[in-house]
Amino acid sequence: MTDKIRFDDADDVIDICLDNVFKAVFTRDTPASQLALSKLVSALIGREVSIIAISANEPPIDNLRDRQIRFDINCKAENGELVNVEMSLNPDPFEPVRLEYYMGKLFTGQDVRGIDKSYNDLQQAYQIAILAKEQFFPDEAFFHVFEYYDQIRRISLNGKSCIITLELSKLEKVVEKPIEEMDVKEYWAIFFKYLNDKNKRGKINEIMEHEEGIAMASKVLMTISKDETERARLMSEYKYQMDTQSKLVHAKRMGIQEGMEKGRREIINLLKNGKSPEEIIKEIAD
Repeated sequence: MTDKIRFDDADDVIDICLDNVFKAVFTRDTPASQLALSKLVSALIGREVSIIAISANEPPIDNLRDRQIRFDINCKAENGELVNVEMSLNPDPFEPVRLEYYMGKLFTGQDVRGIDKSYNDLQQAYQIAILAKEQFFPDEAFFHVFEYYDQIRRISLNGKSCIITLELSKLEKVVEKPIEEMDVKEYWAIFFKYLNDKNKRGKINEIMEHEEGIAMASKVLMTISKDETERARLMSEYKYQMDTQSKLVHAKRMGIQEGMEKGRREIINLLKNGKSPEEIIKEIAD
């Protein structure tokens, strides 16, 4: 590592858990960004890989009206393996089945047609989700790897598709461990979760000394945070997302409230017309 990267307490760093910031850090056409992405993927799949290509999988950077899709990173390793990585700040309740759906599309999107190809030419595919806030699985583990297997006999299908999740809401005990007792997956999880916690800046700096990929991601993030134009653009995107989401949630809540009010008026009218509670319940049910 050439330059030593460190965060000071005074550093105002933009939140890397914002999905558009996450994507901006790991998809820049710079050696630091490329190395950071390769190191992140390597840490999560458990072996060293080098990311050589990133697909253009969303609208142009200035097209805010179409930025409702998830800011995922669709990339390919040097051996042809497919990887989709995404940060989810506010994952939906249906996140697990959503991951399964897109894992299927990622894997089956490969073209193995032709007389010289077979199913054995299909490459390994990984769907990776970093879940920033919600807890989806009932255990205490923050890291899960899902593959096809026989639940009764615990025999793996030995297929080529894999879903990996990091739940950042489960790191209270992990962050208290000494750096020397952490593994590289824990380094990355702590980095994402606690980077903006100034009480943990010392631990983040220690982690960067142990993991070059995190140091490179931090270097890119510092550049973005200090670039007022870039920072303003990213925050504008985030504001647009949150404004749209808030409008949808408000409309849904208003619809529920109006439905409840309508139901209350109908019940009052039925009572005024001499209906018994049992008759009202039956009528509502029908």
